[in-house]
Amino acid sequence: MNLKPIIQKEFRQILRDRTSLAILLFIPVFLLIMFGYALNFDVKHIHLAVYDPDNSLESRKFIRHFLNSEYFDLIGYVSHPHQLDRLLETEQIRLAIVLPPDFSRSLMRSDTVKVQFLIDGANATAASTTIGYINMAIFDFNRRILPEITGQTEFPANISLADLRPRLWYNPELKSAKFLIPGMMGFILMMMSVVSTALSIVREKEKGTIEQILVSPIKPLELVLGKTIPYLFLALITGILILIAGYIFFQVKVAGSLLLLLLVTAIFLTCTLGMGLFISTIADTQQVAFMISIITTMLPAFILSGFVFPIRNMPFIIQLITHLFPIRFYLSAIRAIILKGVGISVIAGQIAILVIFCTVFIALSSVRLKKEFA
Repeated sequence: MNLKPIIQKEFRQILRDRTSLAILLFIPVFLLIMFGYALNFDVKHIHLAVYDPDNSLESRKFIRHFLNSEYFDLIGYVSHPHQLDRLLETEQIRLAIVLPPDFSRSLMRSDTVKVQFLIDGANATAASTTIGYINMAIFDFNRRILPEITGQTEFPANISLADLRPRLWYNPELKSAKFLIPGMMGFILMMMSVVSTALSIVREKEKGTIEQILVSPIKPLELVLGKTIPYLFLALITGILILIAGYIFFQVKVAGSLLLLLLVTAIFLTCTLGMGLFISTIADTQQVAFMISIITTMLPAFILSGFVFPIRNMPFIIQLITHLFPIRFYLSAIRAIILKGVGISVIAGQIAILVIFCTVFIALSSVRLKKEFA
């Protein structure tokens, strides 16, 4: 089999171009750090104002309880509730709290206390997150502060929305980094692997060395594998560097099996490398190959993979289209491994689909190259 000389040649070519090698290894880590800090959906320092006609020690404790975290910042108290409307309209605040005049008296009688929360809903994501923070703050107030105020070990009354008992699994701190880092890993690896391999055969065409390969006894499948294996090895190193950077900078740990994660990543990279090789067989110049690679990776990886936007919220037709891209199944698998610590039985379906994608892309690349050889 003539696979070994191709792999050796490709490795020598990669190592000879040290600038490209450095870019392939360290630019993904740099992008991870930049995306991790810039693309942040955590909602913190929500400006709020309060109308408190009760003005009691108990009502101040209630408001102060919201301020004991980094999620809320008090802008001030108002003397009339209509002032809150103006503050919300001018976006000086995102949250307004209106306390009833009998707040403390109702607490002491163990009556249900109704507190009104006015939330700026212009940003639906931020508003939903704010509601979650409010619910958690109310639950914590019922559990810890009310017994101190009333002297009771149990306080049956509810405040405001509901008597909630939230229990957050997998990401109790509500840190968006834990959700985004696996997505960024797939996004970066897909772009890097597709672009790097898409340029490989086109480079041979532009340099004129493709003719030497065509007259050699190398088979199309051997050429595809020989071009894929070196970049697969390099991309796996990049993936490990991304995981290390995610742990160092964002404290994202792999809850499941690291070996399983690397296995799934290797299968996904084989898909994307095969995709890149297929692009290189239909492009005649590196510029065209690069353009096709960017178009076929950035849009699916960012929009249609579930990286940022939940697939379940998309129209049904768009949900069907997302099945055409392997990164959708890769992100689903690695998020389950990294965040939930699942085993192979849970993600067997995603792995099977990725294997199918690998087979299709490698086969398509081999068929296209066979035409070149003919």
